[in-house]
Parts: sequence; structure tokens; C-alpha cells
Amino acid sequence: MRFQLSTQRIKLSSVLNKCVVNPQRFLSATQSLTSKIGSKIIRYPPEVIITHDRTPITQPRVKADLNSTTLSISGPLGTHSIPVKPYVRLTFHESSVPYVKPEDRKPTTNDDFIDESDFDKKLRVTVQHPENKEQRAMWGTTRALIANYIRGVSEGYRVSLRFVGVGYRASLESDGKLYLEIGHVNPVVMEIPPGIKCIVPTPTKVILSGTDKQLVYRFAAQIREHRKPEPYNQKGIFVGDETIQKKTSKKK
Repeated sequence: MRFQLSTQRIKLSSVLNKCVVNPQRFLSATQSLTSKIGSKIIRYPPEVIITHDRTPITQPRVKADLNSTTLSISGPLGTHSIPVKPYVRLTFHESSVPYVKPEDRKPTTNDDFIDESDFDKKLRVTVQHPENKEQRAMWGTTRALIANYIRGVSEGYRVSLRFVGVGYRASLESDGKLYLEIGHVNPVVMEIPPGIKCIVPTPTKVILSGTDKQLVYRFAAQIREHRKPEPYNQKGIFVGDETIQKKTSKKK
């Protein structure tokens, strides 16, 4: 009889454990149906013009862009177009207040989307079904791409590379190619991608600039790949303010 009672208790305990709900879900303040990046309002200056062509793309270069629409972003430095998924919603607002330079503006704490006291244009990105995992992921991605291109066509992107090491140097020759002398028998010759401006103010410094953030930093990473910074002698190609911790070699 005692054996049967203990067996029943074990079965009942196992059932209760399965029915217990994780209390941390009730205490979590995380909004699972929103995107932290996507929900941020995009502010952009009046010299940037954004147009949304809602015509579906029927012959895309990439299969994933099928039935997407086209968003064009134009500014003083250039124009970019990006595909927008059909479930992405874009809401625009243009202030009727005459434009005033940022340094001449009065401070404000109002962060409402529609605020006539604001001088910047605004864009809000949302998705049709935020509970959908794919749409929620694309929500933040789309918002980040738009913000990057807005900055690109209005301010541009600029990154510098430093050549550290005896004899390490770079030069921009008359053929428009970048030559890297970084300890190899022959110099490394690199084609400069379209859309990137490259200058070599000193033999140990290269400056890249352009309107496409991804393109500029990708080319910088490709240059760095030919001579990555090494921690023992602190030599190599450094991007921007990059630093590495110095290591000491083990003595036998």
C-alpha cells in the first residue's frame, strides 16, 4: 500500500512540473513583438529626397526581391535605391516650419513623430505583422539600411587606414590602382571599386570615402586582409582607430 502511494506521488509531481509556467516570462519587460532598431524614427535633413515607387519588382536581380517595391534616396552626394519588402510600411512627415541649422535650433524634449516645431523630415518604418519572425527581422534591417543611405548621400562615409611597419607603404598610381608594399616580394595591386574615392595623403595613410557604408568598409577590410595587425611587433594595416593588445613572446 505504501509503495502504491509513493508511485502516485511521483506521477503527480511529474505532471505538475510539466504544467508549471516559467515565471520569468511574466517578469520580463522585453517587447517581443517590436524591433528596437526598427521602431526608432528616422530624421533626415531637407536636402535629402526620398521617393517610394510602389510598383512591384517582377524581374529582380535577386530572387528574394521579387514583388518588392523600390525606395530611392537622393542627396547632395548621390542617389541610392533599395528594395523594400511588400509587408514593410513607410510613413513620411515633412515639417512646415522653415529649415534652421542644427546649431541655431532651440533645445526641445518633444520626441513625437508629428511635431510641427521640429525642422527635420521624419520617416517611420513598420511591418504588417510584427509577430512574424521574418518580418520582425527585416523591420530592423530595412530601417538600418535606409538610415545608412540617408547619411551616405548627405554626409558620406570616410575611413582611414594606417600602415605600421618598416617599409610598409601605399601609393595611388596613374593607372588608378592602389599599390601596397607590405613586405611581400611584389607589391599588392588592388582595383578601386566604383563608388569609392581613394586618396593617399602620406605613404603610410590611405583614406577611403563614399556614400555606401557597406561598400566603403568592405574595401577597407579587404585592404586590411593583406596584412592584418599582429600583436607581437604591432605591425600591419590598421583601420580607423583600431588598436590591438601587445603580446610578449614566450622565452624558452
